Amino acid sequence: MKIKLVLFISIAFLFVLVGCTNNTESSTEDIKSMIQDYSTHQLTATSASVNATQLMVENDDTQENYELPEDEFFVSIAPYINETHPCTFHSLTGCQGELVNKPFDIYIEDMEGNLVFDDTVESFDNGFVDLWLPRDQEFKATITYEDKQAKSTISTFEDAPTCITTMQLM
Repeated sequence: MKIKLVLFISIAFLFVLVGCTNNTESSTEDIKSMIQDYSTHQLTATSASVNATQLMVENDDTQENYELPEDEFFVSIAPYINETHPCTFHSLTGCQGELVNKPFDIYIEDMEGNLVFDDTVESFDNGFVDLWLPRDQEFKATITYEDKQAKSTISTFEDAPTCITTMQLM
């Protein structure tokens, strides 16, 4: 009888573990949606920021950390003309860029010249555009706004910044 009970408990535990396992694709989309929602003020928090590996959300006395996708790197860019601020890890609830709700032509290629991103993106109310790039690489980025352009190298290695505020449009 004890063996059957132990076997039953073991099998039930395995079902619970399997049932609680997050679908990687689903949780990746959930994290991306959360970041998008904090960027666009659909979600609010006392503080929300993104480093190379985690989304960190603080509300009152609680802090929750969410793992970012293993194969994608979050980067938020605030192109500017006159005003910027120093930043390493993007604060979804605090960083403010100069050019709010403006269209930017963004072109990104890897170091071998392969196209990674080519689209027109409008900055959010915070003046930033959010991108997801492949991890552990360097990219050449060109951002164009009206008759001005900025070029930079963006890194997506583990120690890389998620907040790019150094791309001055000239």
